[in-house]
Amino acid sequence: MGFYEKHRHFVEDLQRTAPEGVRIEWSGDTLIIQAAPSSIHQLNVGLVQRQFEQHAPAGYLFGNDSAVASSDMAMARVPDLSCLAADEAVIAVEVVSKSNPGNDWMDKLRDYAVMRIPLYLIIDPRQQTVTLFSEPNHDEYHTRSDRKFGDRIRIPEPFGFELELDTLVPYGD
Repeated sequence: MGFYEKHRHFVEDLQRTAPEGVRIEWSGDTLIIQAAPSSIHQLNVGLVQRQFEQHAPAGYLFGNDSAVASSDMAMARVPDLSCLAADEAVIAVEVVSKSNPGNDWMDKLRDYAVMRIPLYLIIDPRQQTVTLFSEPNHDEYHTRSDRKFGDRIRIPEPFGFELELDTLVPYGD
């Protein structure tokens, strides 16, 4: 029996009573609680979401801070932005936080591949980079594409467009 099954009521109570903006996620036996993101973080999420919405096929739904769970409930992650089709996540988008970059670059990178989410987009305002991972297999993605703020990055089907990165905002010092 995994963490979620053992502590389901505790996790659900925590999610229900957490202050607005606080994220509660789990991966295996690890419970992750994060504070509300910064305004620059949220601005970048919104800028990217608007572009995705213009290119999403009919019937696709976007969620901000909505939990995405694995089918066996061994983990649930809360991407900054996700797009769902037929109750399956098609892409997870994360804006790297200043306080815990390893969560997005290591833990979520592994977990989203395990969850077989086809596309994982990381926006890193610290480094002014954007990275797209695709082709998940077990606990890793086989394809990686890196760009700098100001460039464009090709987002494959089912979206099929060039994501403009020139409006993204880096973190200040």
